[in-house]
Amino acid sequence: MAENTDVVVIGGGYAGVMAANRLTQRDDVTVTLINPRRTFVERIRLHQLVGGSDDAVVDYAKILADRVRLTVDTVTRIDAAGRHVELASGGTVHYDYLIYAVGSGSADPRVPGAAEHAHPLADLEEAERLRPVLAGAPASAAVSVVGAGPAGIETAAELAEEGRTVTLVCGGVLGPYLHPRGRRAVAARLAKLGVTVLDGPDTRVTEVTREAVRLADGRELPSEVTVWTAGFGVPDLAARSGLSTDALGRLRTDETLTSVDDPRIIAAGDSAAPSDLPFRQGCQSAVQLGPQAAETVLSRIAGELPAPIDVGFAGQCLSLGRRSGVFQFARKNDMAVSLYLGGRLGGRVKEIVCRSTVWQLAYEARKPGVRTWWSKDGRRRELLRAQRGEAPDTAGRAA
Repeated sequence: MAENTDVVVIGGGYAGVMAANRLTQRDDVTVTLINPRRTFVERIRLHQLVGGSDDAVVDYAKILADRVRLTVDTVTRIDAAGRHVELASGGTVHYDYLIYAVGSGSADPRVPGAAEHAHPLADLEEAERLRPVLAGAPASAAVSVVGAGPAGIETAAELAEEGRTVTLVCGGVLGPYLHPRGRRAVAARLAKLGVTVLDGPDTRVTEVTREAVRLADGRELPSEVTVWTAGFGVPDLAARSGLSTDALGRLRTDETLTSVDDPRIIAAGDSAAPSDLPFRQGCQSAVQLGPQAAETVLSRIAGELPAPIDVGFAGQCLSLGRRSGVFQFARKNDMAVSLYLGGRLGGRVKEIVCRSTVWQLAYEARKPGVRTWWSKDGRRRELLRAQRGEAPDTAGRAA
């Protein structure tokens, strides 16, 4: 009888679920998914939870393969030498291989008063705490949303469509990822919804109080509810466990997503830093990195060399309330181009993307490994060569 291999996946987000499902291709692999919640969180719908149009959760039974064991607990430490993880409940779980997919959350704002008076919005519990705060505030209450990335833009639009008085404090450029054409479309829609957009370097927040937000240029904005969406951080589990991490705390790996410290630890999603050239955090990269992390494990079990990762992007989609949105197209290397879809069509595309992401998870649960394609970025190898100080080939591309 073939020897069984135990694989533990830490984190039940987009990357973790995809990885766990992909691993069930082999009957001699036992997969345990450890996650602190009993339900899957659709992070790309958290702004809808705050606005009251969605609960942003999916039952794991709908998206997780039957052979995956779900353990509802929190990993407090990885013992790489002993090949086990320690749980908050006091137990331990042994592994032959470990997939580290702990995701990301709110970053420490490091702005005076922000931790005390602002409401972060990066995970389910934060969104659930913010919802009653908004519900208890008068309809005329001034609401400030700090941060002009996707979470900030979508939250500002969602609340403004409800009739809230919303100011979006960018602290820099509105939608930094967007092409100028896409940015103008977003700005126009926000203006139509009544959102006051404050952008430019002087709009950096320097202090948050119970009733106001102070900016670098000295302005003080009345704010009865301040929502903080500026930046993401990653859990410090890897660093606390003595594993090598980058400056943001992501696990450092090679191009097969294998930890630079231990060949039995593989990372995926927002918490991975392959070759110190990590991908943009989000579900688009996570649903690609998850199955590739699993393929690295499966290759090692089969005694084969794992393939290097291959990830590509299509763009970025934003909902701007329930009736509009923008889909910003991009090159496969994640560089935005001038083409975008806006208005109702953009909103429909955004909703299709949200639904299709959950569909991808469920499909992988039913037929692991059948869908092996993903958008490929042919320029990554060239960037890696440049990072290492190597010359490109004579055609100007990586050999």
